[in-house]
Amino acid sequence: MSAAHRKQAYFVTGTDTGVGKTMVSSMLVRQFAARGLRSVGMKPVASGCERQNEQLISEDVTQLLAASNVELSLSDINPYAFEPAIAPHIAAKQAGVQIDLDHILAAFERLQSQADVVIVEGAGGFYVPLDDQHDIADLAAKLGLPVILVVGMRLGCINHALLTAEAIRQRGLALAGWVANQADPRMAMLEENLQTLKQRMPATCLGLVSWQEQTDMPGGTDIVRALL
Repeated sequence: MSAAHRKQAYFVTGTDTGVGKTMVSSMLVRQFAARGLRSVGMKPVASGCERQNEQLISEDVTQLLAASNVELSLSDINPYAFEPAIAPHIAAKQAGVQIDLDHILAAFERLQSQADVVIVEGAGGFYVPLDDQHDIADLAAKLGLPVILVVGMRLGCINHALLTAEAIRQRGLALAGWVANQADPRMAMLEENLQTLKQRMPATCLGLVSWQEQTDMPGGTDIVRALL
């Protein structure tokens, strides 16, 4: 089996909330699909959901579904959905729900059995809590997937990126690469910050998503090429 047709899966995390994880995850799903692979996005835990046809669904999940080229169970794509737009561990506690990592793993395995590529998007940053004991880092470790880090290019991004990369390494996970997303269109010294990150990050830069490209989907930077 060629590298392009080998079962693949990645865990997408970010340096913070609002740095473009869903956009990058959707780009990955869409670009793998464009290469003829059965590609699906997964959002294990989502908050800020709206009720549609008796189901809770978030805008993040809607974007992942639109990018996917295989229709699979929504309950596997998004096992935990909460209405309040608050931290997932607080939303789960308010709903009287215990987020079970084994339940998420089983859902992921069902998706992987029916798709060539599964892109799993985390919630917030790498250490966002899921309950009193577990966080997104524990979920990434449970799935055991190589991680793609979305770096929101704005003031402070170098520190956030390097700290997150170190946290990923400490969990024994592979950092498959990182994507620079121009989160602040007015960021001073964008190119200089990008070059510093390229020198210091312990993984390949898969691409820079410019501010303009964020409104120009489904085009944009080819961030899949280096993963094949």
